[in-house]
Amino acid sequence: MLRLVFRMFLTSFFLLALAACGNTATQAPAESESAPSVAEDEATAETMDDEPTAEAESMDEATDEAMDDEALDEHSDGTMDGEAMDDEAMEDEATPEAETVDEATTENTEEAAAEPDEEVAEETVEEVVEEPAEAAADRPEWQQLELTNARTGETFTLADFADKTVYVEPMATWCSNCRQQLGNLSQARAQLDSDQYAFIALSVETNISDADLAAYADEAGFEWTFAVMTPEVLQALTDVFGRTITNPPATPSFIIRTDGTNTDLMTGITAPEVIVEELNAIQES
Repeated sequence: MLRLVFRMFLTSFFLLALAACGNTATQAPAESESAPSVAEDEATAETMDDEPTAEAESMDEATDEAMDDEALDEHSDGTMDGEAMDDEAMEDEATPEAETVDEATTENTEEAAAEPDEEVAEETVEEVVEEPAEAAADRPEWQQLELTNARTGETFTLADFADKTVYVEPMATWCSNCRQQLGNLSQARAQLDSDQYAFIALSVETNISDADLAAYADEAGFEWTFAVMTPEVLQALTDVFGRTITNPPATPSFIIRTDGTNTDLMTGITAPEVIVEELNAIQES
């Protein structure tokens, strides 16, 4: 009985010992397993805390940068749009005024440029017209008597050539000496400047027609001015130069200077080169 009790005691003790060992073994792994779990949980929590924070900060920074960029873009766009609108408004407002000012300036410039030219042109024309007229008025009366151009029918006076040296040759269509002298005069005329010299042939035949005198000049090839003396002109020239002027075979001639004075009456057939020398000497004096 004792042995049975002792055996039961040992068995109970053994079972208790085994139970205690089992609990210890079970709790140790649990604790060991729970310790890593807690550590892992803490690490995970820290990681989770760190990661959201970093991501949040990154997202916040990105969001801030995006917002800043958008704000800058909006501000830039607004500024640019405002400046563009201001520029367009300034252009719209300034353009008509600028164009008006430019047009007014252009017109004033053109008027200022044109007015002096017109005044100068008018003064020049007046000088050209008035000077010969004044010079003609100062000429002797016989130089102001009217004659008619046999070719054109236009009237003129010897005073009309006030700016030139004038060679005058009284002649007659029937006079052979006159024709020879006129031929020499034609050669001399070809050597002289027509802007400085004028040549006039005056027929003493007061009863000849302009058409006949023009035909004579054209046939002979004399290209300068021919006119028929009126009785008044013939008498005036006779009073100034004497009766020799009415004698065509003597080949009378005279020269009127640019100042209205005249040479004495010259007679005889004169060579072309002598005529040129005489005219040049008078022009230069």
